[in-house]
Amino acid sequence: MTQTDETAALVSGLPDRQPTRISEHIVEVVSDSGEGAQKCGQTFGTISGKMGNGAWTVEIIPAEIQPPARSPAGASGIRIRVADSYVTNMGDEADLVVAFNEQVLYSRIANGAYKKGTVVLLDDKWASDPQEEIREQYAAAVGEFRDNGLVVHELPIETECLKIVDNARKGKNMFVLGMLCHIYSRDVQMGLDEIASAFARKGDAVIRPNQELFRSGYRFAAEHVDYHYRIDPWTDDMGPTVVTNGNQAIGLGVMASGMEMVAMYPITPATSASHYLADVFQDAGGFVHQAEDEIAAAGFAIGASYAGMTACTITSGPGMALKTEMMGLAVMGEIPLVVVDVQRGGPSTGLPTKVEQGDLLSTLYGMPGDAPKVIIAPATIEECFHYVILARKLAEAFRTPVFVLTDANLATGVQPYPRPVPQEEWLAAPIDQSAWDSNVPAYDWDPQTGLSPRPIPGQRGGEYVLTGLSHTNRSKVAYDSDTNQTSCEHRSRKLAALGKTLKPPVINGDDEGDLLVVGWGSTMGAIEEAVNKLRDAGHKVSSIHLRFLSPLEPQLKEIFSRFRQVMTVEINYSDRPDAPQITPENRRYAQLATVLRASTLVDVDCWSVVYGHPMQPGMIHKELNRRLTAMHNEI
Repeated sequence: MTQTDETAALVSGLPDRQPTRISEHIVEVVSDSGEGAQKCGQTFGTISGKMGNGAWTVEIIPAEIQPPARSPAGASGIRIRVADSYVTNMGDEADLVVAFNEQVLYSRIANGAYKKGTVVLLDDKWASDPQEEIREQYAAAVGEFRDNGLVVHELPIETECLKIVDNARKGKNMFVLGMLCHIYSRDVQMGLDEIASAFARKGDAVIRPNQELFRSGYRFAAEHVDYHYRIDPWTDDMGPTVVTNGNQAIGLGVMASGMEMVAMYPITPATSASHYLADVFQDAGGFVHQAEDEIAAAGFAIGASYAGMTACTITSGPGMALKTEMMGLAVMGEIPLVVVDVQRGGPSTGLPTKVEQGDLLSTLYGMPGDAPKVIIAPATIEECFHYVILARKLAEAFRTPVFVLTDANLATGVQPYPRPVPQEEWLAAPIDQSAWDSNVPAYDWDPQTGLSPRPIPGQRGGEYVLTGLSHTNRSKVAYDSDTNQTSCEHRSRKLAALGKTLKPPVINGDDEGDLLVVGWGSTMGAIEEAVNKLRDAGHKVSSIHLRFLSPLEPQLKEIFSRFRQVMTVEINYSDRPDAPQITPENRRYAQLATVLRASTLVDVDCWSVVYGHPMQPGMIHKELNRRLTAMHNEI
């Protein structure tokens, strides 16, 4: 049967209802942990992206590995925003939710994820559960949801799945995928192909029942669900696209940069980057080294880099803490190294599955002594790809570790972006094994830039002993005052030299006005959506988004001077000005705000939250509007 015949056979005999055209929808799939809601949503987002829609996904992951079933704390799932335009963030309240049980919805309601009118397609299996307590919980919850404005439809999802498989828990997600593909007029064959790809390694015995579940869900929605929409493709043609999450983009960037080794220890939410690379890296001539711990992973990567092939280590906040001594060695020894930090909530184990931008200050200052380093922060999934390539280049050109700060929002989000066209200039140059001029020291610091050529082990005449101790330009251990002062000056001067090559940030909006919002990392889309909405209402508000955090991008003080007020919006902790015990003197500011206040001497304010989920444009809009109103009332 051809693909066209397959699609025709599935839709044959189904009700012929014309879909309602909409510009965008936010969909959630929520369940207990282990029921495959994320796989369902990721696949739905991928199909939408491949169909030309703007798409963004955010995973909903409980903090515990095996949380209690049927509990708000155990809510697991995914949010998918699909639109006929470019999408950069998770949006605000959901329009439609598929829930595998009613208890997990309480967690999402507590997070403000839904609104009056949100449609809930709820599995009704719990209405006839053998336990009276569960039946009562279910009935009470459905009544409460309806009383609070949710539009609840109870559907026999599990009953339908059991017609095909013995264990609906292992296939319900593909049934729901079929439902969503009919509700939103997704391409049938593309759905079947994505299922085949996802389960390719498990063979036809797994692929066939999952595809049949998909078909069954599609037919069920056509016959029993009244909602039927069409979201047209994005009108601005990007050309060929690729659909990945941020961790996959990091992995693709590693391969495109010419790096041949990644050393890491599993840690949420960075682990999926190593899983992806472990599957494909060998095809590009590279390998993943899973070390016995985070310290060993950093040491292994530094050793590979010292030998001439710049390597990468990928981790999250607790791993960064463990790698600190090794990363200090890379700074002192001036060894190129790429470190990717997929940030999560802290401190300590903190919120291991939740998003936070909490590692800027620890990355910048969390080493003994003066340890200048390059820190860059991609703002989109596409930038996750390109910034790894940039990091490798900077690490080698400036002979230093380069830190790439992403976060859990970028790591798990799925988004389409232009398919990168590989370029030779992305790749590292071949290792130079020509003879080294023995008259040139191992650290021949240029007095203007602090830069120096690097001898590679194997170059005759270039042999030197690498040390983490204070050393002369010939890498001889030296504790005298002048040597330490001189070496510190040259390591710092490299950052200044890099800063001279940077361009000022692009301003979203007018060059002057009442309020300037400064952001970094994954908050860009939500910030700009909120700012643009306020601008459309006539407010004089603009925004900039910083990618270079060390060194900072130039002309910030001059840009700030053209606005009445400057503030950052961040996902890390800061004291509210009106909180108990807080005064202007003891208030703790958000992390980028702290850096900007110190570097520009401008009274940069901040607004930040640590709710554990990505910034929503509605939250930001509300706060910015409050500040603008207060500002206008002062006039």
